[in-house]
Amino acid sequence: MASVYKTLSKDSKAPEENSVKKNKQRLLILSSRGVTYRHRHLMNDLYSLLPHSRKDAKLDTKTKLYQLNELADLYNCNNVLFLEARKGKDLYTWMSKAPNGPTVKFHAQNLHTMDELHFTGNCLKGSRPILSFDASFDTAPHLKLIKELLAHVFGVPKSSRKVKPFVDHVMGFTVAEGKIWIRCYQISETEPGKQKLTADGEKELDPAPKKGTNAETSLSLVEIGPRFVLTPIVILESSFGGPVIYENKEFVSPNQIRSELRLAKAGKYNRRSDQTLESKIKRADLGLSTGGRKKQRDALDDKILFA
Repeated sequence: MASVYKTLSKDSKAPEENSVKKNKQRLLILSSRGVTYRHRHLMNDLYSLLPHSRKDAKLDTKTKLYQLNELADLYNCNNVLFLEARKGKDLYTWMSKAPNGPTVKFHAQNLHTMDELHFTGNCLKGSRPILSFDASFDTAPHLKLIKELLAHVFGVPKSSRKVKPFVDHVMGFTVAEGKIWIRCYQISETEPGKQKLTADGEKELDPAPKKGTNAETSLSLVEIGPRFVLTPIVILESSFGGPVIYENKEFVSPNQIRSELRLAKAGKYNRRSDQTLESKIKRADLGLSTGGRKKQRDALDDKILFA
């Protein structure tokens, strides 16, 4: 892994000997009240993967989000990752560049933490990740903005005091079906003639190199976790406020989806009850059961004419 780190850390200009390194990126991670155990474990996983982050207690309010700018100023952070829980089911993720913005609101789905996935991959705590973005991020202006914000939030600076001089995992960001899929992988190096782990967790033996040949180590990716999917909803111009500069018209609120499901179930019951009532009326009209509609008396009936 040292060779990977040296390759990534090479710069065209050598830094001055007397220059002071400054940490320019810090991340504040916190959540609202009402988060579930899965949301809490996801926040802890992100905190352990990002050594430049700081964690705060829960925020009481869900309406006055501009208070997060003051918290970021107190912790000397210029990036904020806020997890907002609604109704104990839905999770909304806010990413902001404090104090001037912009701010992106996401709807988080398909959450899977490290504890429940049990992947075979592993990485050093405090190491810097390699950020891998899909080419689809360069196709639309709002995706370019989201890519830049994700790079600031998940990109660990070299000058962070907790970071270790090691690169052994990759964070992948992929755009598919209007959503952003986030995965984390370990960079696994295997020397020839030694055992390596496959994606299924089974051990596989690499063939030993022949004498006199320069054998290279093989690189592979093993998933670590966590994994989750983000659906962009709105982009605000400033930090947790300001005018809306982008809105996803295709996004459907989970409350609306649950409401439509309840209405569909109620419609099935109403149609079934109407069919039952119609069948009873038809049987009564045919004389197969008591009750039913009362027939209107004909004006030319003999009982009326010769009464």
